[in-house]
Amino acid sequence: MSNHPSTSGADNIYQPSLARIVRILPQIKDHRLFQLRFEDSEMRQSFTYRPGQFVELSLIGTGEAPISISSSPTRPEVIELCVRKIGRVTEALFRLPLNSLVGVRGPYGNGFPVAEMEKNNLLIIAGGLGMAPLRSLLWYALDNRSKFKEIILMLGARISEEMLFKYELLSLLDRTDMKCLLTVDKDEEGIWPAQVGV
Repeated sequence: MSNHPSTSGADNIYQPSLARIVRILPQIKDHRLFQLRFEDSEMRQSFTYRPGQFVELSLIGTGEAPISISSSPTRPEVIELCVRKIGRVTEALFRLPLNSLVGVRGPYGNGFPVAEMEKNNLLIIAGGLGMAPLRSLLWYALDNRSKFKEIILMLGARISEEMLFKYELLSLLDRTDMKCLLTVDKDEEGIWPAQVGV
């Protein structure tokens, strides 16, 4: 078996599929959101996952690392991985330019039991970096709004500069079909538009 990713690893779960980095969005310090699109059109159509699952991201000649999927399966054109720069693989990933190719295999893990959550209230609580895998669940629930009763997000960070997906989540404050409670421990400049304090 070749050590190089194929355009489609769909036939072998241990064979990575090639995906192109189509967008890189800076987040908080040492974190970026990578949007990936599979090179193979069949793989783009067939790749499915549940919120809470992860993939193995590989770079030829460097290695691979498990990364939580941060996007929702309701938005299938790309998969989004929120990556923290820590270790050899992620440091090499941060050096790659846009349109670079990486290997992706998976998904792995059980994911969240979304079928059991449907028809119930959904409370998502996270702090610090914990929002990375929960973002997939949040957008899945919002994209399937009629399947859930009340949706509440409670997210805290020490300061606003340490809140993952800050601007995306701040945009949820105006939604009337959910409750979004975003809090920071300190707001020394007095400009945080949501809750302050523990």
